[in-house]
Amino acid sequence: MFEAVDQLVREHHELETAMADPAVHSDPARAKRLGQRYAELGAIVRTYRAWQEATADLGAARELGLDDEIDEMEQQANQLAERLQQLLVPRDPSDGKDIIVEIKGGEGGEESALFAGDLLRMYTRFAEQHGWRTEILDATESALGGYKSVTMAVKAKGTPDPGEAPYAKLKFEGGVHRVQRVPVTESQGRIHTSAAGVLVLPEAEEIDVEINDNDLRIDVFRSSGPGGQSVNTTDSAVRITHLPTGIVVSMQNEKSQLQNKEQALRVLRSRLLDAAQAAADAEAADVRKSQVRTVDRSERVRTYNFPENRISDHRTGYKSYNLDQVMDGALDGVIASLVEADLAERLASLEDRA
Repeated sequence: MFEAVDQLVREHHELETAMADPAVHSDPARAKRLGQRYAELGAIVRTYRAWQEATADLGAARELGLDDEIDEMEQQANQLAERLQQLLVPRDPSDGKDIIVEIKGGEGGEESALFAGDLLRMYTRFAEQHGWRTEILDATESALGGYKSVTMAVKAKGTPDPGEAPYAKLKFEGGVHRVQRVPVTESQGRIHTSAAGVLVLPEAEEIDVEINDNDLRIDVFRSSGPGGQSVNTTDSAVRITHLPTGIVVSMQNEKSQLQNKEQALRVLRSRLLDAAQAAADAEAADVRKSQVRTVDRSERVRTYNFPENRISDHRTGYKSYNLDQVMDGALDGVIASLVEADLAERLASLEDRA
């Protein structure tokens, strides 16, 4: 199982040498790529060395006849072997990236817009708990203080360990999120069902996606913000259409046309990267088709039942009764169930190929 680890250990050492070269850091994009790969391999190398040590200690204990210690040492060695196997499973190439999250109110009118605002707060609180930085790129508010649509960037600090970057954690959040509760607009106390859509994109860097200016149609228009504010007194809003794909991105949050254009290009790059990866997965005949990862974004993936304080994920069967805590950012349980299901699919795929 670990035949390839020695090669990865050598690569880790080569990366360490390369990153010590000051010339590498004159190219921030390259330095970031090397740093991400170094962190990914670092987890493998540390676990591999710990497994080697545990295995050697177990062998010595058997030779010395230390029967009281053998069971515990064997369990530790097996746990490290299992962890190493998980780390060696091929990862999503975007797992180390930051993200752009788009949340849109769906069926349910004002209530769905309020729920979109609740989801935004939930993801913002989750990001804060992980030490990530958030930035609102664009937002269209509703009359009651929710959001018809809102776009937020989430960035990690430094180079996260494998599986700890924003995209690795939140990539399964895409889909339709359904809420069951008594809306603030309901006078009879009846429970209503509404929904909001979530889209999670790996944030693309300029080196990830090349955009030809000739492929863009850029339109400017007046922002539709509250009257009297400078944001809507000039033609500062920008709409960019990527002609080859038909992807359209609009931005109006910033006061200047240039700022809105930069933010729109930022989202466009991420959408193009996401589309390219989806196309590559679809074309590769041997790519694993995980139920979790290939879920249709129009599918209802989760239900938030406020009267019962229950959250249910329909892809993994996860259910818990701490919805109040989840809405305050305690998403780790439901996210862990999705990550574990995805890992199980990956391991099963490797065994099928063996």
